[in-house]
Amino acid sequence: MKVIIASNNEGKIREFKAMLTPLGYEPISMKEAGISAEIAEDGETFSENAHIKAKAIYDMVKMPVIADDSGLCIEFLGGAPGVYSARYAGEHATNEERIAKVLDEMHGVDKPLRAAKFVCALYFIKDDEHEICVTGECEGFIGEEPIGANGFGYDPIFMIDDDTSMAMLSEQEKNYISHRAKALRKLAEELSR
Repeated sequence: MKVIIASNNEGKIREFKAMLTPLGYEPISMKEAGISAEIAEDGETFSENAHIKAKAIYDMVKMPVIADDSGLCIEFLGGAPGVYSARYAGEHATNEERIAKVLDEMHGVDKPLRAAKFVCALYFIKDDEHEICVTGECEGFIGEEPIGANGFGYDPIFMIDDDTSMAMLSEQEKNYISHRAKALRKLAEELSR
């Protein structure tokens, strides 16, 4: 079954394809489906934003769509950047600028207060009758500096243990422990029922 991935983020698209293909789906990007759309993510939660994206694309094409909204939540910052993760350092900021802003805000904060988690909400619309929303989380803490060259977004400062950032993991390792992987496993369970 073809599923449109409601995202233009190349990193997310790669992850979705790697995780959905073995489940028997044929994931295609919006670009591959000939869809060019900027969707306003103005929800207050990850789930709301995922629903907004999935519904907008589904209404255009009337075929199965999967959308996610995900981000970094840091305890010390009251859950920020949260749903604003992608625009935390400004609308057109680079990953490096977003990372720099977080590190600046966490400067001098002791490790016990650096707890963080990645959160992913997935929204799947199969047809007019079937919609599923699931979430996944990956817990860790904010490192002192970016390390690792894999991944994208905040991966280089998101530590899963004292020596390992998310950006140091292979794609296969990340696709096993990530917030998106956990949400996709939940979705796969729901779809198999």
